[in-house]
Amino acid sequence: MLLSLLLVPLTLVSRVLADDTCQHPSVETYAPIPASAAGPAVSNTTGFRVESFGQGAYLLTDGLYQVLFLVANESVIVVDAPPTIGHNILKGVQSVTDLPISHFVYSHAHADHIGAASLVTGPNVTTIAHFETASELAQVNDPARPAPNVTFADHYKLEVCNQTLELAYKGPNHQPGNLFIYAPLQKVLMLVDIVYPGWVPFENLGESQNIPGYIKAHDQLLEYDFDHYLGGHLNRAGTREDVIIQRAYVTDLYNNCAEAIRLSAEPPSASNPLSAQTALAAIAEANPGNSWAMFDHYVADVTAEWCANKTQSQWLGRLAAVDVYIKSHAMVMVESLRIDFGLLGPFGVASK
Repeated sequence: MLLSLLLVPLTLVSRVLADDTCQHPSVETYAPIPASAAGPAVSNTTGFRVESFGQGAYLLTDGLYQVLFLVANESVIVVDAPPTIGHNILKGVQSVTDLPISHFVYSHAHADHIGAASLVTGPNVTTIAHFETASELAQVNDPARPAPNVTFADHYKLEVCNQTLELAYKGPNHQPGNLFIYAPLQKVLMLVDIVYPGWVPFENLGESQNIPGYIKAHDQLLEYDFDHYLGGHLNRAGTREDVIIQRAYVTDLYNNCAEAIRLSAEPPSASNPLSAQTALAAIAEANPGNSWAMFDHYVADVTAEWCANKTQSQWLGRLAAVDVYIKSHAMVMVESLRIDFGLLGPFGVASK
């Protein structure tokens, strides 16, 4: 039901909301989606779309999630199995070839990307993942995400007849074990939950567990020679330019949040509304002894709010959904600047 609502044409959604405002008075309206964010339509009949990159490499998408598959001479390699695509993974592959699936690759451990793995794996399928992914899966013992047969630490070259996938682990970013997946023949590069072509990242910078690694991953992507990029989400493949654009967004976010923290450590003035000396005094007086109230106000209402407003003014209309997730991006970045990068502002080393 949720998936079908998400895939309904926007004009229909707008009409339904307009007719139902009495029942849903708090429905929020966001900025229009830029044309650059749109991709080819997903078939209403099949519920999926298959796009060829040439020489046996394909994107399979339902408009929300993505699968990469490569057709070799005798079998098929599949990367990821999002549950929203589910049984359509098999239908999508079969729309191209009758060859069996012989190898399956986990990009990382999160269920929204591999929660249908049990539908495409089996005794005749070799499942490959980073050892950190295997460790993550072992903690939850989810039968929908079977343990991989093959694990590795740094690099793994998968060669199946005439097809090659180069798997590389370059350190934690979105999640430990998240792989750079590269098809050199077709110049297709996949790294899930880092770059979202045409859109800002999902909430909390794609729910990334390591923000310094997340930031670094943009430069690591650009070290590859690629024509097509798959980020695991939404309805179109990306390009090198999409990675460069999102890197610029993240850089602006970083710089704006850093400036907010710097201003918060300075004395109050007519040009500095962020000084912690005044901003925290009021919340402390209203909530005596409540340290968490003070920190929440400092992060959410002082620094992150200022950073979000400035970044949104720079990017609204350039990437889709800036106004949806900018506050969460700013909050995550402020906290990472504090605890990862050591930019502590008014909470730095106390003076003698």
